[in-house]
Amino acid sequence: MTIHVIGLGQDPDNLPEHSQGLIEHAQVLFGGEDILEFFEDHPADKVVIKSPLDGVLQQIADAQSEGLMVVVLVDGDPLFYGFGATLVERFGPEDLRIYPGISTLQAAAAKVKIPWQDVAAVSLHGRDDYGPLFSALLTRHWVAVFTDGRSVPSAIAQTILDKGGDRFLMWVLEDLESENEAIRRFSLEEARKKSFSKRNLVLLERNGEPDVPLGLGTPDYLFMKEKGLITKGPVRAVSIAGLRLRPDSVLWDLGAGCGAVAIEASSVCWKGRVHAVEKNADRVAMIRENIRRTGAYLVEILHGTMPGCLSDLPDPDHIFIGGGLSRGGDFLDAICQRLRPGGRLVANVVLLESLSQAERLFKSMDWNFSVTLVSAAESAGLAGSLRLEGHNPVFVIIADKPE
Repeated sequence: MTIHVIGLGQDPDNLPEHSQGLIEHAQVLFGGEDILEFFEDHPADKVVIKSPLDGVLQQIADAQSEGLMVVVLVDGDPLFYGFGATLVERFGPEDLRIYPGISTLQAAAAKVKIPWQDVAAVSLHGRDDYGPLFSALLTRHWVAVFTDGRSVPSAIAQTILDKGGDRFLMWVLEDLESENEAIRRFSLEEARKKSFSKRNLVLLERNGEPDVPLGLGTPDYLFMKEKGLITKGPVRAVSIAGLRLRPDSVLWDLGAGCGAVAIEASSVCWKGRVHAVEKNADRVAMIRENIRRTGAYLVEILHGTMPGCLSDLPDPDHIFIGGGLSRGGDFLDAICQRLRPGGRLVANVVLLESLSQAERLFKSMDWNFSVTLVSAAESAGLAGSLRLEGHNPVFVIIADKPE
């Protein structure tokens, strides 16, 4: 028997005639507790969809095998952050018929009067990971956020402000299509102080661009830094290229300094994670300011001493070390153990002793590695003309961990 999955949209009283007919003939109705209350007079057996889902899925399978008319009811649209995807995975597309409804995002776009094909959607329902939200905020003008009892609008506003993301306004749409419907727009400072209905959707609207456009090749002078403590532009370009980042990469920038490598790299691995690790409090403050200037909200700062502070970070696909290999072989060995199989490490060194130390370690572990010497000079003014000012030569070590 076919399992019918019906999206109720925002108003169960206004369903298409065909969907109404399927519900009327249902022998078993599956749905959330609030949904089933709406159909309390229906004669079908009713099963509440709740966690853990394994038991519910088994009940659907049992009803199907008994030849009963099974209808699954969901809010909004079944395949937009809905139960539909779980059902397709469990039963396969052949045994399902899915009837779309108006999603919360579609209804919200109509209320605010914006084209919703350009809105990035992020769900924080049952999730503590804000990474997808920060990823969407990198480039999108509108971002919709599905909330829950923990990720409430005020908490979302505070989290974005903590990142320096003051270039967004927050729309909160409460109790859509009900008599208590409220649609209001706030600054993030206003929103972080307010309480809202449990049934809400957040729309974040960009109302300003970063001071410094996020991307590769940012001039050094646009970063706040401690004197000359920055991976210089030419070396940064070679190092980031050497990392061979993917959109979903997890990157550690160890000894991040002012965060220039982590910030530029976040524009490449925009669906991944970027962790900038720095022990100096003044430099951590500079990283925060550089994140604010560039809008590189994906970068997570870890203020601590390595390697102990790294224990709670996810294992990386890529590691960048801008300096500090001279702290000892035990440090480099510990870092290499955490790198995922097939991952890549890039380190910048200026001392021949550090280069020899890294060479011995990579040979002992049978890693493929290469060394590139970057010796660059950049133009500087002199007597009304230009001269070339040389940078210190830097060895860029690239090493690959075997699969």
